[in-house]
Amino acid sequence: TPDRQTYEEPHAIERDDAPALLAVQNWAAEFRRGRESLKDDPRSGRSATATTQENIDRNHHMMMNDRQLTVNQIANPVGISCEQVSAQWVAQFLMPDQKHTRLVTLQVNLALFETNPAGFLERFLTQDECWVHHFEPDTKQQSMRWKHPSSPPPKKAKVVLSAGKVMVSIFWDAKCIMFIDYLQKGHTVSGEYYANLLRQLRKVLFHQDNAPAHKSVLAMDAVCDCGFELVDHPPYSPDLAPSDYFLHPNMKKHLAGKQYRTNDEVISSSYTTGIQALGDFSDKNKGNVFNKKATA
Repeated sequence: TPDRQTYEEPHAIERDDAPALLAVQNWAAEFRRGRESLKDDPRSGRSATATTQENIDRNHHMMMNDRQLTVNQIANPVGISCEQVSAQWVAQFLMPDQKHTRLVTLQVNLALFETNPAGFLERFLTQDECWVHHFEPDTKQQSMRWKHPSSPPPKKAKVVLSAGKVMVSIFWDAKCIMFIDYLQKGHTVSGEYYANLLRQLRKVLFHQDNAPAHKSVLAMDAVCDCGFELVDHPPYSPDLAPSDYFLHPNMKKHLAGKQYRTNDEVISSSYTTGIQALGDFSDKNKGNVFNKKATA
């Protein structure tokens, strides 16, 4: 039949991407009845409230004035919500026993948090290290620009991290940065070095990840000597470490695009950017960041 012939010709080329036979038959019947358009017919229903011409023009004007606006910065002024569902990157797929360990750890931490939420945030202190280079290129997200479909994409030169760098160890809580230490290039974070850092603090609800230096005998002895109550951290879970998912990314945003000539300049700037990263930390945000560890 003509309908089957219309179906078989593109199917021989496109295979699974070709329209199904039923779809071809339905459209053929519509065309025989006199239909000429492929667009949906107007129908009754709720009128569009977001994709109005007024909102389109307003958003276009904002993007033309600043092509680096974030989606939220565009959506908030016009009162349009923005939600997306995407795959979450994880450092490693966990085995069943690791998932069970993670669940048990989170249940213990959640119980500890719910006993006294305000007291938990007052005592909770977390720590992690990160490299700060003499030059940090803009992140991929910071380099993004809004453009028309027909416009060429912006050009971005390939930039590599500078050789000069300093290891920054940051101890921080919901209020401020408590303590920062700097390790020069060529040195490593050993158990002895880390234990000496811990002995400068006393009697806190302490959180750290499972790095070898953090779990060394010397470090664990220092935790006991200082009277710390240690908050467990499940294996392979950087998404539950506040430094990994909040502090370090926000610090790198402030450092991006800046050039430093010496380690002393890096040290001075890293402290300032750490303060900036925590500068907008309202009481609501404190709950969001620290509740994640208890409720993930």
